[in-house]
Amino acid sequence: MVRAVRGAVQIDADTREAVLAGVTELVTEVMERNRLTTDDVISVIFTSTPDLTSEFPALAARKLGFHDVPLICASEIDVPGALPRVVRLMAHVETDRPRQEIQHVYLKGATALRMDIAQ
Repeated sequence: MVRAVRGAVQIDADTREAVLAGVTELVTEVMERNRLTTDDVISVIFTSTPDLTSEFPALAARKLGFHDVPLICASEIDVPGALPRVVRLMAHVETDRPRQEIQHVYLKGATALRMDIAQ
């Protein structure tokens, strides 16, 4: 079956190091909590708020071994009052786990985005 896994992390600052560290933590948590390997991942869409421009979030996934996984980055719409410095992901994965067992991961300040499903 194909499932979508969501996640987000609030980045400490708009620096290359902070973006890579935050996204590395997010991707690692998504993979571990859902017991996935890169072979299970079909594709990942990363978005970032317009205030994050120092690095592509997908680079963190490449550094984690997502070499043959299609990745793309996009910008979130600039909504007034939105939580700043957030990277979101939606990973499409192959898994036998039922939808209700998928662990969506929201880290740091991004837990406020989805209190209903944040782990």
